[in-house]
Parts: sequence; C-alpha cells; structure tokens
Amino acid sequence: MPEPEDPRRTPQGVSYADLKHFVNADGQHLFCRYWEPEAPPRALVFVAHGAGEHCGPYDEIGQTLKEQSLLVFAHDHVGHGQSEGDRMNIKDFQVFVRDSLQHIDLMKGRHPDLPIFIIGHSMGGAISILTACARPNDFAGVALIAPMVRVNPESATPFKVFLAKVANQIVPSLSLGFIKSKWISRDQTQVEAYDTDELNYHGGMRVSFAMQLIGASERIEREIPAITWPFLLLHGDVDKLCDIGGSQMMFDQAPSADKKIKVYDGAYHALHHELPETAASVLKEVTGWISERLPASPSQGS
Repeated sequence: MPEPEDPRRTPQGVSYADLKHFVNADGQHLFCRYWEPEAPPRALVFVAHGAGEHCGPYDEIGQTLKEQSLLVFAHDHVGHGQSEGDRMNIKDFQVFVRDSLQHIDLMKGRHPDLPIFIIGHSMGGAISILTACARPNDFAGVALIAPMVRVNPESATPFKVFLAKVANQIVPSLSLGFIKSKWISRDQTQVEAYDTDELNYHGGMRVSFAMQLIGASERIEREIPAITWPFLLLHGDVDKLCDIGGSQMMFDQAPSADKKIKVYDGAYHALHHELPETAASVLKEVTGWISERLPASPSQGS
C-alpha cells in the first residue's frame, strides 16, 4: 500500500510533503531553503534570519555565495514563516539555537570535511552568536548584520524591564507594540516589500517573547569574554531596532584575534535591504570576508 501523505501543513496550508523541511526535537516541521552550487561546494554557510521575518529575503545573499561555490542553507525559525509553532512566541530562546545546530549537523553529515560559516541578522545575529558559542571550534567564522547583542537601552530601561517581568508573570501574551517597519530601511521599496510580505509577522510582540530576547542578550554579554572565533560586525549608526552599542561592546571586549567592525553612516537596521549602495557594500563585505577565510582551492595551490 502507498504511504499515506503526511497531513502536516504549513501555517499557509501547504503540505510539508511538497516542501524541503526537517523535524526538530519537539516534532515541529521547519521549512528550509538551499542554495546549492553546481560545482562541489567549498564551504557551508548557514543563514539565521531575524525576528518576525523568514529566510526568503536572504535569496540575494544565498545566490551570490552560491556563485562562489558555497552551499548556503537556512530555515524559518519555529513560529516564523512557513515553519510550525506559535507565531513569534517561544518557550525558550535556546530552541532557536538547538534547531540551528540540528540543521548544521544535518548538512555537516552530508559534507563532513567542509568549513562552516554563519550569517545572522538582528535576532538571527543573537542566534548565530549563541550557536557559535555552543561549539566554538566548529565554525570558520560568523558574519553579523546588525545583530541583537544588547537590547536597545531606550526601549529597555531598567523600569520598563521590571514592568515587563511583572507582566510576564501575569499576562505573558500582552502585546508590547509592533515592529515599526519604517525603521527597517531608508529604501521605501524595501519597507513596502516587508509590509506586503505575508510570510512576515505583522502582529504585536508579546511580553513573553520580549523576555526571551532580553534573556538572550544577557547570555551573550556573559559569553563575549570567551569569544575567540572569527567574526565580522556590520551595523548602521541610525539603527533603532538593534542597538549599535552592543556590536561595539562585542568588538571591544571579545578576545578574538580575527575580528572586524564596519559602521554604515546614516543606515537603518536591515543593511542588506538598505539603499542600493549600502546593500551592495554589505553583500561585498560579507562575501569577501568569507572568501578570505576559505581554504585554498587545488587550482590556487596549497
């Protein structure tokens, strides 16, 4: 008898049997994307997207790295995009890290001898940092685009954090407000694309989710003094969604011997979707930085 079709469907109603996916430790189906080069890959690159979005908008980064013979892979985090899970709600931030390590292990199993890089944006930057901290010897480098290292001090004053902690005990589903899309980019076409993307989460951020983000940033701050893996930090100095001070703190305090920071004057949060000149520079920085850390191909000599 034929196998019955898997009844599990994405939040959008598409059967997972028709989509690339993996099943995490909680039995949730996570939608995946892969950018596979025609030539044998020289490295693996995992991409971690930010809060409320999904991995689709990273297609340009994926395609560009694919052309350099890198195998790029990503998934929609639990509660995001085409993956299962309560929208923008998580029992523990560590689930994001655990799922990322699972996906990385799946790809490492298929390509055991390749170096592995991570690219992370916003909340995906926090996931990337904690993923690399979990296995510091496993990664050839981490490229961070406006990462969430520290919660914005303007929106997370000690008093507001105290109120959030109280509210989390009483009404964890209380909404703290919405991500203001106007702060994503100075490029209005990119803001409109974000607003009209039905796979993005356009609802309010719950207190419980905000507490997970605060907890993640506190973990990162504790980890920074032990970070020795190579990293690249890119941040806009008008970023109102992720505090540039967190990136500067990480650059200043991490003992890594291979670290670089570049600040984009006047730029907002999603640097890879900023004004064309900025977005092109970010793409060049990330791809160039990874390329410089690849083992020499046979044609280049040892």
